[in-house]
Amino acid sequence: MQDILYGFTAALSLTNLIASVLSVIVGIAVGSLPGLSAAMGVALLIPITFGMPPETALIALAGVYVGAMFGGSISAILLHTPGTSSAAATAIDGYPMTLKGEAGKAIAAASWASFIGGIISAVALYTLSPLLAKLALQFGPTEYFWLSIFGLTIIAGVSSKSMLKGLISGALGLVLSTIGMDPMLGTQRFIFGSNSLLDGLPFTATLIGLFSMSQVLMLAEKKIKERREAEEVEDNISLTKDELKRILPITAWSGIIGTVSGILPGAGGTIASFIGYNEAKRFTRPEYKDKFGTGIIEGVAGPESANNAVTGGSLIPTLTLGIPGNSVTAILLGGLIIQGLRPGPDLFTAHGKITYTFFAGFVVVNIFMLILGQLGVKYFAKIGNISDSILIPVIFTLSVIGSYSIANNMTDVWVMFIFGLVGYMVNKLELNSAAIVLALILGPIGEQGLRRTLIMNKGNVFSLFNSVISLVLIAISVLSLLTPFIMGRIDKRKE
Repeated sequence: MQDILYGFTAALSLTNLIASVLSVIVGIAVGSLPGLSAAMGVALLIPITFGMPPETALIALAGVYVGAMFGGSISAILLHTPGTSSAAATAIDGYPMTLKGEAGKAIAAASWASFIGGIISAVALYTLSPLLAKLALQFGPTEYFWLSIFGLTIIAGVSSKSMLKGLISGALGLVLSTIGMDPMLGTQRFIFGSNSLLDGLPFTATLIGLFSMSQVLMLAEKKIKERREAEEVEDNISLTKDELKRILPITAWSGIIGTVSGILPGAGGTIASFIGYNEAKRFTRPEYKDKFGTGIIEGVAGPESANNAVTGGSLIPTLTLGIPGNSVTAILLGGLIIQGLRPGPDLFTAHGKITYTFFAGFVVVNIFMLILGQLGVKYFAKIGNISDSILIPVIFTLSVIGSYSIANNMTDVWVMFIFGLVGYMVNKLELNSAAIVLALILGPIGEQGLRRTLIMNKGNVFSLFNSVISLVLIAISVLSLLTPFIMGRIDKRKE
């Protein structure tokens, strides 16, 4: 309890409040720009947070994440072009509201729903994280090996259009994770004569290359887009008491759905938002059911609450077990490691003050997201009009500066360029960047767990199946691999 109270006190310090406001502004701006993503925004921010106190850095990263999730709804509503993939469901009713002259109402509904969904996920963050952290105390080398296998299978299996391509992405990440020093023997592996790679691939430069420089290449290969003007927000950005009552039960239920989706690695905001839209349609008042798709606030509130609840939900397995829920939390996990923090029980004991300051900061950034969403929408709408001809050089410059600034090493810049090309090819081949990043993180954990288990048990392979936790992790890993096949069969039967 003391750490929780300390966390709120620290989160309300001037430094952390400034970090919260600025990061949310950056996040909303990134989310408002069609084609850019929350992952790209967080990846570019990591070098800037390197010199910050750990709690301030984590709050800033969370602010970009939360802001970008909401920001995607602005362009979805005003331009009919979702800023992020998770805002696609919001456009179904959001843009028709704009055409009816109710853009302000739509954005008000989106901001309130996003806030409610975020707060629901924050409650889960406070209540479920310590329980999972206690469970992690029972993990030994064997359990960590199977945990890494589970993380790889569920990300590769669920978040990729093709299971084969997802597994290929995970395998590529595992190969890349072997670069550097052997963790058990200390021998060199695949460093190609570069001492800069003895510690493995520079994580920040790799992330920036995969998520930011690859985006530059994707934008550059297309005809430069001069984005069409967003519709003007001319009506009041406010909801009546009756409208708030209409959306409150929908946002609460969708927030719970989004939180659960976030906890399940690989489900993501896009899936959650469409489930939220469907649930809004199911649970809305009978007189409004036939109006979905024609411009109705329930159709905006459902998906927005769900996709913003994913933010807190996805942080739970990330912080407690080291299993990122999506590509953004995979990058945020990298930021955590750069700050010298490791996911697991220590975050809630030895580093409890930092962790609970981060949790309180997560609540604060959601509050600022609501305030900025209500007050600054007209300005953020104009950001959505920025041409690719401006975005390309800006992102390119930030990518180079960010890669160099961590270690002042040009090798990191070259690694960033190489992984920019890798990320470009990954996008072209419809592979999964998130699975690659996850494998980079989990590869060493799985390798060490496997080798330590075999050394401790004198090479007895059956020792990998001795604990109940290991058997449970094996079972859910198999289930996660079978899920795409099962869902595919269900879809075919529906068709």
